[in-house]
Amino acid sequence: MNNEIAAVEQTRKGLLVSVSGPSGVGKGSVIDKVRERVPDIAHSVSVTTRAMRENEIEGVSYFFRSEKQFKEMMAAGEILEHDIYLNNYYGTPLTPLLKLINEGRDVLFDLTVSGSLALMESYTDAVTIFLLPPSMTELRCRLVKRATESPDVIERRLLEASVEIPKVDLFNYAVINDNLDKAADRIIAIIEAEKHKYSRQIGIEERILGR
Repeated sequence: MNNEIAAVEQTRKGLLVSVSGPSGVGKGSVIDKVRERVPDIAHSVSVTTRAMRENEIEGVSYFFRSEKQFKEMMAAGEILEHDIYLNNYYGTPLTPLLKLINEGRDVLFDLTVSGSLALMESYTDAVTIFLLPPSMTELRCRLVKRATESPDVIERRLLEASVEIPKVDLFNYAVINDNLDKAADRIIAIIEAEKHKYSRQIGIEERILGR
């Protein structure tokens, strides 16, 4: 990359890219695959009040907090957006996020569907992607195979999915996760296209011409 192009690239603020979809659709796995292929993309770690699962790591999977702590963060203006899903709070911490995008880093979010909709209200520049399962039958299989919830909770998640999926038309993009590698490729392509929209680079011609 020559110096002129590098200088232009450095003036670009980072993208906020939210990946949402029903529980069990594979949001975390797809995001991990994208970051494996594009290491410069940062991942915004959410805050949640749900219990930590086996193999999850504090500060990597989520920031795990009590409901009281979460509400204190909200009152202090430290949460960009939040949602309540199956009686647990989920939210995006504001300070680390602003630091990343102001440094020009693109950031991937793993948000609930309602969380993404709330994000769009407070940050209209956000890129929203709805990750879909190939079918409800496949979604059920993934939830059962995950083996982290009881049958009752799985049924609640499937019922919630039937309410969430029709909201796909409110998102910028829809990606079917029928294959992990292909889904990651599609999201990478979306991010690259969004970075090169003229609306995100207004005045680029003036900077190149040195005016």
